[in-house]
Amino acid sequence: MLKLAALPSLQRLMEMVPIEDAMFKPCDILVTSSRVEDRRALMNILDGLPINVFSSSTVKQAEEVMAQKKLALVFCDEHLPDGSYRELLSRSRTAPKQPRLVVTTHTGEWNEYLEATRRGAFDVIRYPLQPADVELIVIRAMRHQREASAA
Repeated sequence: MLKLAALPSLQRLMEMVPIEDAMFKPCDILVTSSRVEDRRALMNILDGLPINVFSSSTVKQAEEVMAQKKLALVFCDEHLPDGSYRELLSRSRTAPKQPRLVVTTHTGEWNEYLEATRRGAFDVIRYPLQPADVELIVIRAMRHQREASAA
């Protein structure tokens, strides 16, 4: 069994692979959470990676960012003051470049995970967020982005 501690961090992978590699080109990521501490925690994990991070606290703000930016990845709380990840998931399907959407949750119940992935979520991650989990999601999203660009 492979232990997460044995996996190199995204920062370490970036040091080993030239930045020119398409997998590690800077990309835009949106963090959407109505909880300031959750947004801050996720943004701290993402800090220092070759990405541009935008933040929002409502579905409406997130939709505005999605309309202006070509996002690779969206982290979105399961519930927001004016809606939920479901609205952003349907919005991401109509965006020029379809970003992957990761649902962030405090409950982490299996039924919620199944529902989110059935609806098209890229992944579901539970608070408190672990840096290794977030980095693996970013690596997977960047790999999918590279594969989609090559197709």
